[in-house]
Amino acid sequence: MYPFLRMAHSLWQARKAPASGPFDTYVSHHRCWPWDIDMWMELNNGRTLTLYDLGRIPLAQVNGLLGVVRREGWGLTMAGVVVRYRRRIRTFESFEMRSRLLCWDHRFFYLEQTMWKTNGECANHAVYRAAVTDRNGIVASERVVEAMCLTGMTSPEMPKWVAHWLEAEDARPWPPMQDAT
Repeated sequence: MYPFLRMAHSLWQARKAPASGPFDTYVSHHRCWPWDIDMWMELNNGRTLTLYDLGRIPLAQVNGLLGVVRREGWGLTMAGVVVRYRRRIRTFESFEMRSRLLCWDHRFFYLEQTMWKTNGECANHAVYRAAVTDRNGIVASERVVEAMCLTGMTSPEMPKWVAHWLEAEDARPWPPMQDAT
């Protein structure tokens, strides 16, 4: 089940955070609860992706995007993610999540998120390709930037490792081939 109460709590906490610039890192603190684990008593990989919402949506709140989305009647969607898992987060363990915007292109925004253990180790790292949508599909990034009153702001150069991920995504067949059975 989606963590609606945790999301409400995360947004409640974010309302107290100072407004941030588009590239500032939003830091939040969380705990791995028994309903987040798999049979090995650690944070489930799918739940990790769900918990990343608890950093991304408050990030959109503190940098002003969420207000613009509401005002314009837009929506937010994910168009891809790549995750690297390196350290286990065990039941009841607390962790810090860091969320930030890396860059954008004409259609998508690229966000980086990490979960850090209390001993300073990075447990996992995700990069999301996100889009703002309306009833006609994807809203151009330039239009979103203008609606946020950031007119004239340009995206930082896309990190090479993100560009390589996107090249690999472009080479991947879509729709995927179906087995003939």
